[in-house]
Amino acid sequence: MTSHDLIVVGGGPAGYASALYAASAGLDVGLVERSKLGGTCLHVGCIPAKELLETAAVFQAVGHAAEFGVDTSAPTLDMATAQGRKQGIIDRLTGGLAKLLGSRKVTVYDGSGSLGAGRTVTVTGGDGSITLTGRHVILATGSVPRVLPGFAVDGERVVTSDELLSIEAVPATATVIGGGAIGCEFASMLCDMGSEVTLLEVLPRLLAGADDEVSKQVERSFKRRGMKVHTGVSVAGAEPDGDSMVVRFGDGDEARADLVVLSVGRRPVTEGLGLEGTAVTTCERGFVTVDEYCRTGEDGVYAAGDVIATPQLAHVGFAEGILAVQHLLGEEPAPIDYAGVPWCIYCRPEVAFAGLGEQQAADAGLDVAVSKHRYAANGRAMIVGDTDGFVKVVAERGADGTAGRLLGVHLVGPWATEQLGQGYLAVNWEATVADVASLIQPHPTLSELFGETVLSLTGRSLHG
Repeated sequence: MTSHDLIVVGGGPAGYASALYAASAGLDVGLVERSKLGGTCLHVGCIPAKELLETAAVFQAVGHAAEFGVDTSAPTLDMATAQGRKQGIIDRLTGGLAKLLGSRKVTVYDGSGSLGAGRTVTVTGGDGSITLTGRHVILATGSVPRVLPGFAVDGERVVTSDELLSIEAVPATATVIGGGAIGCEFASMLCDMGSEVTLLEVLPRLLAGADDEVSKQVERSFKRRGMKVHTGVSVAGAEPDGDSMVVRFGDGDEARADLVVLSVGRRPVTEGLGLEGTAVTTCERGFVTVDEYCRTGEDGVYAAGDVIATPQLAHVGFAEGILAVQHLLGEEPAPIDYAGVPWCIYCRPEVAFAGLGEQQAADAGLDVAVSKHRYAANGRAMIVGDTDGFVKVVAERGADGTAGRLLGVHLVGPWATEQLGQGYLAVNWEATVADVASLIQPHPTLSELFGETVLSLTGRSLHG
């Protein structure tokens, strides 16, 4: 029986972050992965999705090049080349991750890991099985796309994110089921690539986790680009009709499309993990139950990433892996404040936020002050030719009526995901309006709009 200080089951963001961080602390680490290092994020999630979104953005930029005085012929989209570029990026990142794990002396086991009593992990693969034992174990088996009754995923006309990210041609028409982060990204990408898109969401608005005004801005932008958006509607299923699929939704409405994309969330992967013979438990939705330090009910066993009921974001998985390792090392880390994690959504316009939205803050009983500035008046936004959106800052109003602690920062617009950094830090360091307003913002930049928005909360401003 092979022993390690730590055994990590799963090689996605939470798993490989745990392994790398533990190895850098001097632990002997074994990492079990049944498919490919990097997990969903690297192979059928974050990286390929954003690469294809960038392809769509370049396609749009070239199509509007004449506005900048650049004479081009009408662009065409070669999906084979786009897919080849995407795979090249994935291969480079996968190879780099493998080398990094090797340089940290992490032993990688190919196969499926099953947890047993006494922190044993049985690895089953093509070459048989081997049993490992560890002082500690971290379960990081990730998630897979959820599906809906009435939608038979065939990988061709009805797909999940796994299949969509490998399409060989852009469909003339597409219906996207789900208006959350993934659904909005896919709908935006397909629309920018030339598809006629219908987007269906059961909740009253798109991007339910975002500030109300942000989600309304995204919906307006989608509709201006010709997308058909239906919120507050349920779907009954999809049926073939000739070369098309017909999706029934709402009160007898139908959407006909060449491609149906299911983007209705992800479920945790716990099948075959061997939890039945341990004190590790799952909730009614199937997620592994953990405490604030990612500990399960089994002594010495932790869980992190998409397999637990926390925001299903790669960077949250990184943080949870680090937290678990710090805790098993006895370093007494602070638990993660999930209300303050950064969210980035790469549709057009991009969305990024951290902290409380205006309504969330009001619902929490806080007296809030709000400031909002639009990119339409920002010089850099005009220069790059993208002025759609705004920056919104929510602050707590003190007893004297002045704005104090920053509660939330919300951006929707050009390169919003790259501008969130200073807002995220301000919210999580509990900075005040006065703290941030005194900082000098570079000009001309998109990010200066954040500083301008905070400055207005002092009661004085420049351009707003």
